Amino acid sequence: MMSWRIHLSLLVVLVQVSVLAAWTDPYDFAALRSLKDIWDNVPPNWSGADPCGDGWSGISCINNRVVSITLASINLSGQLSSDIAKLAELQTLDLSYNEGMTGPLPSAIGNFPKLTSLILVGCGFSGQIPPSIGSLQQLVYLSLNSNKFVGEIPPTIGNLSNLYWLDLADNKLSGKIPVSDGSTPGLDMLVKTKHFHFGNNQLSGEIPPNLFSSKLTLIHLLLENNQLTGSIPSTLGFVQTLEVVRLDRNSLIGPVPRNLNNLTSVQELFLANNRLAGPLPNLTGMNSLNYVDLSNNSFAATEIPPWFSSLQSLTSLIMENTHIQGQLPVALFSLFQLQTVALKNNRINGTLNIGSNYSNQLQLIDLQNNSIQGFTLQAGYSVQIILVDNPICNGGSTQSFCSIPRQSNSSYSTPAENCTPLSCTSNKISSPSCKCAYPYMGTLFFRAPSFSNYRNSSIFASLEQALMVTFRSHSMPVDSVSLSNPTKNLDDYLYVTLQIFPSGQDYFNHTGISEIGFMLSNQTFKPPPAFGPFFFIGNSYPYFSGGTERSNKSSNTGIIIGAAVGGTVLVLLLLLAGFYAFRQKKRAETEAKKSDPFASWDPNTNSGGVPQLKGARCFSYEELKRSTNNFSETNEIGSGGYGKVYRGILSNGQLVAIKRAQQGSMQGGLEFKTEIELLSRVHHKNVVSLVGFCFEHGEQMLVYEYIANGTLKDSLSGRSGIRLDWMRRLRIALGAARGVQYLHDLANPPIIHRDIKSNNILLDERLNAKVADFGLSKPLGESERGHVTTQVKGTMGYLDPEYYMTQQLTEKSDVYSFGVLLLELLTSRSPIEKGKYIVREVKQAMDMTKDMYNLQAFLDPIVASGMSSRSIEKFVDLSLRCVQESGINRPTMSEVVKEIERIMEIAGLNPNAESASTSATYEEESKGLNHPYSNESMFAYSGGYLPPKLEPK
Repeated sequence: MMSWRIHLSLLVVLVQVSVLAAWTDPYDFAALRSLKDIWDNVPPNWSGADPCGDGWSGISCINNRVVSITLASINLSGQLSSDIAKLAELQTLDLSYNEGMTGPLPSAIGNFPKLTSLILVGCGFSGQIPPSIGSLQQLVYLSLNSNKFVGEIPPTIGNLSNLYWLDLADNKLSGKIPVSDGSTPGLDMLVKTKHFHFGNNQLSGEIPPNLFSSKLTLIHLLLENNQLTGSIPSTLGFVQTLEVVRLDRNSLIGPVPRNLNNLTSVQELFLANNRLAGPLPNLTGMNSLNYVDLSNNSFAATEIPPWFSSLQSLTSLIMENTHIQGQLPVALFSLFQLQTVALKNNRINGTLNIGSNYSNQLQLIDLQNNSIQGFTLQAGYSVQIILVDNPICNGGSTQSFCSIPRQSNSSYSTPAENCTPLSCTSNKISSPSCKCAYPYMGTLFFRAPSFSNYRNSSIFASLEQALMVTFRSHSMPVDSVSLSNPTKNLDDYLYVTLQIFPSGQDYFNHTGISEIGFMLSNQTFKPPPAFGPFFFIGNSYPYFSGGTERSNKSSNTGIIIGAAVGGTVLVLLLLLAGFYAFRQKKRAETEAKKSDPFASWDPNTNSGGVPQLKGARCFSYEELKRSTNNFSETNEIGSGGYGKVYRGILSNGQLVAIKRAQQGSMQGGLEFKTEIELLSRVHHKNVVSLVGFCFEHGEQMLVYEYIANGTLKDSLSGRSGIRLDWMRRLRIALGAARGVQYLHDLANPPIIHRDIKSNNILLDERLNAKVADFGLSKPLGESERGHVTTQVKGTMGYLDPEYYMTQQLTEKSDVYSFGVLLLELLTSRSPIEKGKYIVREVKQAMDMTKDMYNLQAFLDPIVASGMSSRSIEKFVDLSLRCVQESGINRPTMSEVVKEIERIMEIAGLNPNAESASTSATYEEESKGLNHPYSNESMFAYSGGYLPPKLEPK
């Protein structure tokens, strides 16, 4: 009997330990449940309270801690919320190929101490790349390409000392390439990084010379299709590890550095479509060079250079419109690997002779619009030769080389493997192994292939083989792959359609798709060297089984227990295990509720956690759904990083604007509660009113009064069609000033707006100004009335330099921003325009001894034609007092209000009179508005680098 009790006790302990080991860390579970609640189309087996033990698709765990999330191509949608930062052990995050993943990256993305791979390829993310990304000290792969990111490359990326792969291509990034200057980091510090992929953005300025040094180990430098200016720095020649250099499609000028031919490992060199001048570069010694394109530059006229015939690895010589002249040497065409010679629009003359030993890979010789007078025909030559617009073709020659052949794309497609393709139904496709299945599809993009013959089936066969070797070596459920339709686009990228067919069944499950997508997104697959750098964009996979994936786990526990103590003891142990599991589940739910302050809140009671609201009301999801006709597109009036804005009509007939957070951009519940409590206390005719909010069904919505005439920015830029004369601008300035003064002096608690700008000043139907958008606002407690030390946030151009330098936020920071707004009212110019900062430009140009301070060239013509130059001068004086470098020298907002009132009196206006009666009094009606609540802060700033034009002295 005693032995039975001992065995029972041991087994109970064993079961408890086993159950404990199987349970996911409660904090990790709470984070995943939060993501599940705001994401649509998560895998169907994301259920239960144990993601690690239940094997949630795309989730990998070690010791019950989540270490990897890989969810590629599953049609996931939503946003990336800051809740994900609670996964403290996360090492890999890959959400690639889900276009529905949108919105900005939260600054909390920098809070992963162990993250090595951040891969978000081919999604819909937007906004700025947060500077906090530079805190990911273990990061090896950073792939944010093919999204909608804007703003500058964060200099803090230079702190990522372990980074191997940096891909920011195919976004809308702008500004200069950041380099270190002793006080701020830069990309020159990335000495371990092998890949700089920045193509197809809007980067501008010169390529910094100190970006390059002999310390770098770069192999791929891709800067194509940007707006870069200046010359190619000679320091590029120091990076002798380079294999691919793409600087084409920019506005680069000057001569090519003489030491470029030090780059003897370069295989692809693209310098085309710039404004490069000087002598044709000497590429002698670059014996690894396969593909060279120097077309459409302004090189000085030069004879055919000797290196044409000396580059033994050359496959493609592309030099259109480069002013070369003379006769082409026969030796050029005998280069063993030569495939394409494209030299049209030059001054090549004499007789074309390709010799009898020309390369058997040679496909095309395009010499249109040159001065060739003869052609030495070779019997049976198979090369496509084009001599249109040469003397040899004048006079109506009917030779085949005197006409332009019809373009034809390669029709290559993977052949069947010694079998007969099937006729499939239900959207299935016959695979190369002749099986009907639902393939995973996408496109492979090769950014710098070393070949130009896309009809060569053997080279694509090698790519297919490499893909299958990779999939099989990693035990992927892949039966076969198919490639088709290789095409070259305007960026000189080669793209190929890829189909991947499942093994063992006719569809992939979620795990299979995520694993295959991750293998292609994180560069585990290495294509043959001829294909060069690549990226993959996968399609969403719609052919999952539709059922919950089955776990592969099995358990022998029942057999063991049954054999040991019989059925009675088994029942007892199962009851104990169930009780323990219930306790663990309650524990996980408790931890999850800690991040949800509304979890126990019933809006119809006075129970704990109820927000303390003054004037705002809680709307149900169904009520707002009805008011917007189910959030229809016809009622959508704006969008931005926060989400979308809808026009709604409440049951009482009130017109409202409903700002609906996209799934993933949501704040934590506590932060949302704090914000609505703050906004509900703000009541002033020059501040946009919060009508209410909704916090249910996983939604965060703010309901504002509807403002008819959009943003001040729209009117100043002319987009709204509203004409703002000097009188109206003064009234708008006064209204905005009174709104900000209210926030500083009368709100309880006082509020620093932190984002005063023309996009956040709205105009109602009478052109009354209203301050809007409190997303960055900071309420001040009693102990913070002097200043509060906080992370720098704001908008480029309006940001207070003193706040930036000290991180000490005061009410005078809003005054600085308001001063910039006043200069914007005077000039109708953006604060930063074509690299010039309005504050600096006005200070440098003004002359107080002249009429209107000699600023007529800066003033909007509507303002310059105003009746009172004295009022304009006083307005300039006030603006410049507001933008004093030291906050102590700036006026308070109450002083600003009084001064604007005096300026209006000088101009003959009554400061207390109403604005225009209705919008019908405007000269043109407003049209085509982006709604004021769209929150399109294209240059919203939350810490890090300021552009040179804004750096405080």
